[in-house]
Amino acid sequence: MEDTNRTLVIVEDDAAFAATLKRSFERRGYNVEHAPGPDELYEIMKTTTPGYAVVDLKLAGASGLVCVEALHARNPETVIVVLTGFASIATAVEAIKLGARHYLVKPSSSDDIEDAFGRAGGDSGVPLTERATSIKTVEWEHIHQMLVETNFNISEAARRLGMHRRTLARKLEKRRVK
Repeated sequence: MEDTNRTLVIVEDDAAFAATLKRSFERRGYNVEHAPGPDELYEIMKTTTPGYAVVDLKLAGASGLVCVEALHARNPETVIVVLTGFASIATAVEAIKLGARHYLVKPSSSDDIEDAFGRAGGDSGVPLTERATSIKTVEWEHIHQMLVETNFNISEAARRLGMHRRTLARKLEKRRVK
């Protein structure tokens, strides 16, 4: 793969993780910009069109999906990889529809991310799981879909799910991966 635009933007609200990724990709020859959220990403995009992007799905107060959409609208050729500790089928599908090339679950290494940059197509050899989907998995995916629909507004998601906000917050705390 010939890289003419080795500019990478990392959209990540965890400063320590973003700094680690930034150093790793700079050692690999990328020119790296960091945006902790959508507003900073929009500022970067005023002067830069990145060839690559790593976007955290759940940003403080925002959904990374809006960043994926903005990056893809700016340049459909930007190779976007979404990282998340809150994986669900619903958000994976939405991320791909909005222009992401791949969707990786945290923790993922810079090797995993760079491999995802280079994979243009799908892999029909991915093994199918033998395990049936559990009720807890279905519940989590439904909760996560509602969070996406409400732009990660916990109060609104809880209202739509018919549960108390604190109950939803406790469920999210139990599933937190970071």
